[in-house]
Amino acid sequence: MADLNAIAENLINGKADEVKNLVQAAVNEGVGAGEILNGALIKGMSVVGENFKNNIFYVPEVLIAARAMKAGMGIIRPLLVASGVKPAGKVALGTVKGDLHDIGKNLVAMMLEGAGFEVIDLGIDVSPEKFIAAVNEQGAQVVAMSALLTTTMPSMKTTIDAMKEAGLAGKVKTLIGGAPVTQRYADEIGADGYARDAASGADEAKKLLGL
Repeated sequence: MADLNAIAENLINGKADEVKNLVQAAVNEGVGAGEILNGALIKGMSVVGENFKNNIFYVPEVLIAARAMKAGMGIIRPLLVASGVKPAGKVALGTVKGDLHDIGKNLVAMMLEGAGFEVIDLGIDVSPEKFIAAVNEQGAQVVAMSALLTTTMPSMKTTIDAMKEAGLAGKVKTLIGGAPVTQRYADEIGADGYARDAASGADEAKKLLGL
């Protein structure tokens, strides 16, 4: 009998091979891909996110758990597409123009995927035009921007202003975060949401889309 709790537990403990084998066994038994996603992988990653927020887990544990999640996702992703299971939403994610840091961004990507979002990872040094293209061409519903340097934070405002000029204000949500970024700064530049860490980023994206 497929044990979704065992998948979640092994994911939390970062056991990628176990997760992969248990997910494959569940698929072989006829458990639906959506059920595995929600009842095991997302369930496990939400515990990882809570542990990260509460300083029980640190970056290495999150990275190991995310690798385990990806092992499971590798098996069910084609099945999710085939069965028409829709992601929670689409998020275009990137470190803003002038900033080459990506560890925080990568953590946010993992947390978003772990919460059931489809992530369009635009990488580092992302221009406003690239963020806008991700909305217009790939249907991103949230634009999530990261900055680790105070000198690159103004790129967030530039991007939000460019999105307004492109007629996207009110149609697409903006979410910002990074070590020097604050709620006050988010309010100042007109961002829709602010996340103080990677786990909060996924929670905030859900809130912005009313999930």
